[in-house]
Amino acid sequence: MATETEPAAAPRLLLGPPLIRAARPSPDSAAATSDASHPFLDLLDAAFNAPSPAAIKAALKPRRALTENCSATYANSGNPCLDFFFQVVPDTALRLACNLRGVRGTGKSDREGFYAAALWMHEHHPRTLACNVAALAEFGYLKDFPELLFRLLRGPDVLELPEVYMSAQRWSELPYTRVASVAMRRYKSLFKKHDEERFDKYLEDVEAGKAKIAAGALLPHEIAAAAYRGQDDNVSELQWRRMVDDLRSKGSLRNCISVCDVSLSMSGTPMEVCIALGVLTSELSEEPWAGKVITFSENPEIHLIKGKTLRQKMDFVRRMHWAGSTNFQGVFDQILRTAVEASLAPEKMIRTVFVYSDMEFNMASGSAYAAYYSRRESVPWETDYEVICKKFRDAGYGDVVPQIIFWNLRDSKSTPVTSTQPGVAMVSGFSKNFLKIFLKNDGVVNPEAIMMEAIAGEEYQKLVVYD
Repeated sequence: MATETEPAAAPRLLLGPPLIRAARPSPDSAAATSDASHPFLDLLDAAFNAPSPAAIKAALKPRRALTENCSATYANSGNPCLDFFFQVVPDTALRLACNLRGVRGTGKSDREGFYAAALWMHEHHPRTLACNVAALAEFGYLKDFPELLFRLLRGPDVLELPEVYMSAQRWSELPYTRVASVAMRRYKSLFKKHDEERFDKYLEDVEAGKAKIAAGALLPHEIAAAAYRGQDDNVSELQWRRMVDDLRSKGSLRNCISVCDVSLSMSGTPMEVCIALGVLTSELSEEPWAGKVITFSENPEIHLIKGKTLRQKMDFVRRMHWAGSTNFQGVFDQILRTAVEASLAPEKMIRTVFVYSDMEFNMASGSAYAAYYSRRESVPWETDYEVICKKFRDAGYGDVVPQIIFWNLRDSKSTPVTSTQPGVAMVSGFSKNFLKIFLKNDGVVNPEAIMMEAIAGEEYQKLVVYD
């Protein structure tokens, strides 16, 4: 059976049973269409995209057609529910939608059809959908609802997800430029296996600057995971480069250096994060500190990271000399000693020091240890930072004590400073996003100010406490 074609001005809708055959165009038809589809799904598509009342009325008008034996008939009844199962009452429509999903002998196992129906219900009958979640899940699975929520949030973009192409074995059509960073990391081996030529060409285009690769949702140590394991990986290299370029576009880290704690207490993920952030910070720094890091040791040393690839750089930092000590004081003693010996002008003193560690430093001075274990209140309490400030003041650099970013990478409870201490910031976690704060915050910071800056974005202003 074939239908009359739609007027050109009307949206592409097909209401009623499948196409018949050999329809004669109506006088006002502009063009013939050969696309076949499911009538109810087309109705849902029309409803979801909110066509005008006039367009809906035109689409619902019964259309003349011919049977296979050239007998006059209609392609639709003019009632979409009646066309679906010749019923129009709401509870029947709801049951028919569930019948689409039924997977255990209760329906058609038509997942996509059910999703289309559920999205239509969300648009027109949200309370009905919400109140029937438990019952609807019995026809399929509870995991259907996160999928529906995802489609509601992402809209048409969901059709461009790599999983859509992969499940349909349409590898040659997969748009690599639209693959998200996490998906690229997860599926790169499959892309290589099923679509090697196109995937390699895409990576070549990225390297040549002709295409882009996503890196936004990945953490630095996730991108560098293969490099940390000693593997060369082109995707990781390109994603790392994209991450550095994106961060650099926000600004640069002027006159700063990183201290990387590669002691045994950092074993595991904290070590990976420490090295990745150390390398990242060194690449965001300007000369003369670009590419340099300091290690904790009894006698801390400054290192110029060697290597061209990410794997080589990660391996260099991981193998830096440690000597079994986390002498935090030694780092600043070395900085101060160098400045004094060179008669360095105060304005040229290093401005910011990133400390990637678990905060379990060696004892700063005997006074803190004595104060903790002594009942005499006359014994002073001095934190590492206070001792550092005192040393810089004594050497004539009291006004240019380096700004210190304490970045805790483990579940350590040690807190080097109080919340209002100026010139210091405390952060924790593995995200590169905190670096953006320091890239654009060129003034004096304190722990509380950095915390407020981290949650000052527009998306946070929508949150409301109700109880």
